[in-house]
Amino acid sequence: MNNKDARGLWGLLRPLIFRLDPELAHRLTLALLGRWSRVFDGRLPDRDPARRPDLARRLMGLEFPNPIGLAAGLDKEAQAVPAWQRLGFGFIEVGTVTARPQPGNPRPRLFRLPADLAIVNRMGFNNSGAAAMQVQLERLRARGLPRVPLGVNLGKSKVTPAEQAAADYRESFERLGALADYVVVNLSSPNTEGLRALQTVTEVRRIVAAIQGPNQRLAHPRPLLLKLAPDLTDRDAIDCARAALDAGCAGLVLTNTSIDFAGLTSPSAGLSGGLSGRPLFARSTQLLQTVRTALGAGPVLIGVGGIMDAADVRAKLAAGADLVQVYTGLIYGGPGWVRSLLRGLPRG
Repeated sequence: MNNKDARGLWGLLRPLIFRLDPELAHRLTLALLGRWSRVFDGRLPDRDPARRPDLARRLMGLEFPNPIGLAAGLDKEAQAVPAWQRLGFGFIEVGTVTARPQPGNPRPRLFRLPADLAIVNRMGFNNSGAAAMQVQLERLRARGLPRVPLGVNLGKSKVTPAEQAAADYRESFERLGALADYVVVNLSSPNTEGLRALQTVTEVRRIVAAIQGPNQRLAHPRPLLLKLAPDLTDRDAIDCARAALDAGCAGLVLTNTSIDFAGLTSPSAGLSGGLSGRPLFARSTQLLQTVRTALGAGPVLIGVGGIMDAADVRAKLAAGADLVQVYTGLIYGGPGWVRSLLRGLPRG
């Protein structure tokens, strides 16, 4: 199926899928992509837009065939990694995964806001835990997959007290670090009570240092990145970013979802959780640019938040992103959307 056919089919299917409960639709889609992933070997034709030589870049010692990646949160269990590669992504980030299995928050916990091209989620890091993720990634690696960089996003287990957070993150890394190409330390989800309170210089240093112990014992230590919230002040974000770099991180992911619902067209009374999609674009891009200006050209910055078309990708890159990630735009844009973004990037 070519890109135009994929877009046309999605135009027919989306109204039907959007009639389903959002979480049910998400689970069914992942199940289908997971089945497809069992047989797909990850290879793409050389002339595929996702393999344009001018889009490739080398960062953190890794080869990215294009700068558009899948953000964490969509595939928490690494169920459909080969399918994401087939859709054209240049890198894939799975998770968020926690050291302990956890069911997440009570339902309903996922909400579409079509009038705003947005989603609100309060999932709460629902996942089967680091041990289950380890098994899944070992199976993928045994197949030689994926053929693009694979990131693993780590969060704190809900049952772990804040004062034990560093040990919790370290436990997850010890299981998963060697199976990842890079690792993201997620301190910025609004859906685990107290997690965002860890976005301080002291806690960032403590948690990253705990991970760096087992990381530096690997034959090839993995690049670490810190994911921050858009709701931090510019000053706090810069301070946390510098603390992460001082502790040995290679860069940052900017930004996570927002708890600021101001300006939404859709009714939001009673809603809580993290807002993603179009309303996040302006703040996430502004913070990205601010952090880039403060830190200079050295650190790797992954820009995420509100990308809905190729112009948004270009704006993130112009603001200082080395790579970008998407999530909500894929839900609205469908399977042909990633290649549409790639075709909209200038040749260089």
